Amino acid sequence: MIWCVEDDASIRDIEIYALTSQGFEAKGYEDGTSFWDALQAEATLPELIILDVMLPGMDGVELLRKIKSSSKFSDIPIIMATAKGAEYDKVQSLDLGADDYLVKPFGMMEMLSRVKAVLRRCQPKKDDTAYQIGGLIMHLNEHTVTADGERILLTYKEYEMLKLFMANPGIAFTRDQIFSKVWGTDYIGDTRTLDMHIRTLRQKLGTYGSFIETVRNVGYRLEAVQ
Repeated sequence: MIWCVEDDASIRDIEIYALTSQGFEAKGYEDGTSFWDALQAEATLPELIILDVMLPGMDGVELLRKIKSSSKFSDIPIIMATAKGAEYDKVQSLDLGADDYLVKPFGMMEMLSRVKAVLRRCQPKKDDTAYQIGGLIMHLNEHTVTADGERILLTYKEYEMLKLFMANPGIAFTRDQIFSKVWGTDYIGDTRTLDMHIRTLRQKLGTYGSFIETVRNVGYRLEAVQ
């Protein structure tokens, strides 16, 4: 959702039309006070705000300052709309944390281009790190495991054990090492507890369960599959 704060109804309507025609959801506010009240009341925050500098009541610069000083709202990207030749407004807006600015009068293609660019820059970077053994994949950023594309539901301990094995294929871990790394250094483990978790994990992994090998008189390891 993109919020457009603009007191000129014709400009505001065009902005909303241009955004919705490109697949965005958009909402308009005609003054700073109604916008600020809505921002505090809404459960879902906007993805981006297009904020005019010249507004009745609270102006855009004052609103920008309030937004960027708030721990709840400071991460919302903001594009300021400034008057032609008002260089001070542009500099002040950027100094206060605005992500970009548009100089009036601006075309809708330029506005859309800047909106898309700011959204790309401000999107959180995804950690695409994953461990993979054959068709068994652990997606670390999503905290999920799939086997041949099918999601496998694991408990926290099962996930942590599998992560330990997949991060270190071919390496044998003693029972004490597994207890220390998965249960915590202060945990005094019962061998049957570990064996039960390994057995359940193997069952959930299906054909990939056989990759977890028992190392006699030592512990367990994950087969290093080439």
